[in-house]
Amino acid sequence: MTAPRAGLVGAGMIAAVHARAARLNGVPVTGVAASTPERSRRAAARLGAARAFDSPERLIASDDVDVVHICAPNHLHAPLASAALRAGKHVVCEKPLAMDTAEAADLAARARDSGLVAAVPFVYRYYALVRQARARLLGGAAGDVRLIHGGYLQDWLLDADDDNWRVDASLGGASRAFADIGSHWCDLAQFASGHTIVGVTARTLRAHAERRRAPSRVSFSRAPAAGSLAAVDTEDAVAVQFATDRGALGSLLVSQISAGHKNRLRIEFDGAAESLAFDQERPETLWLGRRAGTELLVRDPAVLSPDARRLTVLPAGHPEGYERCFEAFLGDVYTAVRTGAAPEGMPTFDDGLAAVRLTDAVLRSATTGTWTAVPTDAALPPGRNPNTNP
Repeated sequence: MTAPRAGLVGAGMIAAVHARAARLNGVPVTGVAASTPERSRRAAARLGAARAFDSPERLIASDDVDVVHICAPNHLHAPLASAALRAGKHVVCEKPLAMDTAEAADLAARARDSGLVAAVPFVYRYYALVRQARARLLGGAAGDVRLIHGGYLQDWLLDADDDNWRVDASLGGASRAFADIGSHWCDLAQFASGHTIVGVTARTLRAHAERRRAPSRVSFSRAPAAGSLAAVDTEDAVAVQFATDRGALGSLLVSQISAGHKNRLRIEFDGAAESLAFDQERPETLWLGRRAGTELLVRDPAVLSPDARRLTVLPAGHPEGYERCFEAFLGDVYTAVRTGAAPEGMPTFDDGLAAVRLTDAVLRSATTGTWTAVPTDAALPPGRNPNTNP
């Protein structure tokens, strides 16, 4: 088939990342739709789109768009993704997939039944050294995984004058810190280890009861404070303990109020034979720990596993980072669109559903103060601690 054509719904920071990665894959961005026709026109010029659409609905209906990229605020994800699938369009939808589990489950089922490509950008899977860790974990080199731990720390919402639409539950959902970044960490933990998180206990923290409302502020920006104070109804940080279906224990600290940490996702897997740790702010190395000593594996295509080697294009010593991950992710998406076969490891709407279910369990645990089962297709009875032997 001819090269598929992308249409973007949304015009913020992540839309620019989508646009760049699409073009690097030889995919033209034929249109963009923002919140108003005027913003659409400005976004088209800024993002290099051929056309500005007056509304997302017109973009979705257009014959000039084959793949709809949904980069709009969270409350629009499910209705726009559903509309795109009904229109016969492939979909790349930012997470969370939906605002509640029922909506996410319905959307994932629609995607499966449609035969269309429906993907969620869990792009941290696409670091070459994450795939190297996965090869060792799934291949048995590390032995049975016993512990999974780490954190995802940011500081862009440190102060009460920091704000964004994500803070508002009506736009971003009931969870902010966990749904926004904790979901990435948990997807990475499960993808690399082959384990599934089946139970959690969690506590949330809200650093500011009120923030100075600036919903139009771009994420991660430090614009001058403006607007009146408004109550905050989403969490700034979450501490989670969890257990997996294969008997491992885990812990995770998620924060958007940790000063000095811009985007620090760090994860460690402790196996019976070795431990492996990855820090996405230092993506060129993978730490290997053994009883006899430690090793720092540097990204080098010559020594990587085939799956890891597939995702690296530069020689050793030439750093590859987040944008390269996004390019590789969309490379898999567009391969699936062209061939009808998704490359192994491409995150789909089913992975998006799993993240929504996990987020819901974390919030329920934080509310009730109890161990909470995570619903899955093969979930244990509610309330049962999966690490307790019969």
